[in-house]
Amino acid sequence: MGNTGRGENLIHIVEPTLETEAGHCHSFVESLCRATGENPPPICIWAGSRARLPRLEASGITVRPYFHRRFRRIQQYFLLRRLIADPGRIFLSTGGRIDLVLLDRAAGREIPPGKAYLYAHWVRPTAAKEDSFRKVARKQPHIVILAPTPSIGEVFSRCGFVQTKIVPYPITPREEAPDVLSAGFRHLLFAGGARQDKGFPAMVDLVTFLAETGSDIPVVVQASADHYDRFDPETKADLIRLQSTRYHALRVVRETLDPTAYSDLFRGAICLQPYRRGDFADRISGVTLDALSAGCPVVATDGTWMARVIRRFDAGREVGDLSPESLMAAVNDIRSDYGRYRKNAARAGVTLQVENSGRHLLSILSGGG
Repeated sequence: MGNTGRGENLIHIVEPTLETEAGHCHSFVESLCRATGENPPPICIWAGSRARLPRLEASGITVRPYFHRRFRRIQQYFLLRRLIADPGRIFLSTGGRIDLVLLDRAAGREIPPGKAYLYAHWVRPTAAKEDSFRKVARKQPHIVILAPTPSIGEVFSRCGFVQTKIVPYPITPREEAPDVLSAGFRHLLFAGGARQDKGFPAMVDLVTFLAETGSDIPVVVQASADHYDRFDPETKADLIRLQSTRYHALRVVRETLDPTAYSDLFRGAICLQPYRRGDFADRISGVTLDALSAGCPVVATDGTWMARVIRRFDAGREVGDLSPESLMAAVNDIRSDYGRYRKNAARAGVTLQVENSGRHLLSILSGGG
């Protein structure tokens, strides 16, 4: 697993739920690690106890399988105590209220400037949560909060975190632009984790509708579970319902895909993201970034971050409701002019590869921002 080394430029990424190469968790960390360029800082990832991350290790990153699910918060407390005392910087790559409290308690004193960074992918503020943030901010003014959007950053700023920075969500680097002149439409795609907030029930409703109406449109559903290979009861029921449709043109992908196979899912696809408006009004989606990087048009719920992105580039369609009829109307609009939408998606991907490069985040973690 390599030698973590010692020194102030060492970056410790603490990600207790990271165990496989599937999901947004790995994509986020890998996007950061692959943005190193020349003279990269040494990086050590403290991951789940069963972590197997060969791509990261092959690139020279040290991976420490460490956290057990049941005891991960206790382990995190003692690890943070150790890392605060040692040289190097601490990066909580998926951080929230509990992580901030653990940082404060593990320190036992004021954490020095440039020592601890936390990336807040999303926050749903409540009075109790903001009160907790304020308590930590008063005691730890030097913790750097990194947020993907201004509205998320504003929550932490108003709670007293003076070192709050807006940093683009790191996109998975793509070696070359997608070939927008290749084969046309192949299938509808639901990519990423099967979750309620990602509108998985609406996707099952759509497949049911296609089966009942005698459609022959191919559908690919990537139905991976959460960090610990679990589905909630509602999603388990939806998976059973999906299989019971017996839709002849359905392919369900359960296994972990390597980067090439995952990227191929988007080739010739229309990516469906019927995500809940309340959960994704200002929440970044790595799937959207992956889709556009591959030149894949997107159908998204209006009023979400994804909808604003596709509207900016005219790279898909927005839907006001998640009924099968509404989703199919958007799909048919894109299919009727697929070449143009695909070119717009590819153009969006090229732009976002620059705007959301992991180098922006790495620069801050390396003390350059």
